[in-house]
Amino acid sequence: MNITFRWYGRDNDTVSLEQIKQIPGTKGIVWALHNKQAGELWTEEEIQNEVAYIHSHGFHADVVESVNVHESIKLGLPERDQFIEIYKQTIRNLSKAGIKVICYNFMPVFDWTRSDLHHPLPDGSTALFYEKAKVEGIDPAELVKSISESSTLTMPGWEPERLAKITDLFAAYKEVDDNKLWENLAYFLHAILPIAEECDIQMAIHPDDPPWSIFGLPRIMTGGDSLEKLLAISDSPSNRITFCTGSLGANPENNMVKLAEKYAKYSPFAHVRNVKIFENGDFIETSHLTEDGSIDIAGVVQTLADQQYTGYIRPDHGRHLWNEDCRPGYGLYDRALGIMYLLGLWDAYHMKNGVK
Repeated sequence: MNITFRWYGRDNDTVSLEQIKQIPGTKGIVWALHNKQAGELWTEEEIQNEVAYIHSHGFHADVVESVNVHESIKLGLPERDQFIEIYKQTIRNLSKAGIKVICYNFMPVFDWTRSDLHHPLPDGSTALFYEKAKVEGIDPAELVKSISESSTLTMPGWEPERLAKITDLFAAYKEVDDNKLWENLAYFLHAILPIAEECDIQMAIHPDDPPWSIFGLPRIMTGGDSLEKLLAISDSPSNRITFCTGSLGANPENNMVKLAEKYAKYSPFAHVRNVKIFENGDFIETSHLTEDGSIDIAGVVQTLADQQYTGYIRPDHGRHLWNEDCRPGYGLYDRALGIMYLLGLWDAYHMKNGVK
């Protein structure tokens, strides 16, 4: 297990690499060029500059999250081929800097959806919250406004340049159902996977968050059946999954231990976090501790230990603790606590298996 920590870059994160360095067991930084819009080329110089900075603090930079997919590719528009060619060149440029995994998603319009970014928990902390009735009843433009005003820092998946065109995007997706989105994903993968193989890079798709349709938009990466369908598109060793316990686990029908048993070997990268699911369909993110949420985090880690998992893992969204001023879900303290919990579980299960 290779512990990593997501970082948003110099002058774009309240957490520094010097602070992350003090979290025991943390080996790598999950990074991206967050100033880049979907469809823009990541140049060799930009990539090498960021990787060198990460390396200078003693971390590897093996995992990128995310190289965003342009909406024209998801929509299957005629201009998608030009954006696919740019994506291919970005893969090549990343490989020259030693990148091993690219996490990406194929979610229309929104990369993730929550109704409240600072919902109170009983212990006095706050966390990201999804209120089903509110999301079902709100105008998407109002949700965009609410999220945009929640932080002065960039919000991945909620870039203002893209969401300024939200009306046009929704109109375009009226012609795209789940089947069409699957076709467009397959087209994209068949185009880029040969390049990824040549570059020894694994393309790890992130599940939809939440794993069901919102605002009538298609959602295709939602559970075991969709993971199976994704792998059936191509048997390329570069066609892989980002195993996210929080995204998939928000649907109680997704048994994350059983999914880990079957799909961990296809997942070079994993996000591990816990969520508390309510009977009305709401959910809130909690500490990583198994008993605090609805997901058997201990069981997932035990499964990974049993399989001698060697992939990259990062603690996912954390609560906001001790008055920390941070990007919603991405503070220092709770993610550091999450790492220590995951490492404690890992050590215990490895000792049980006779592995040190």
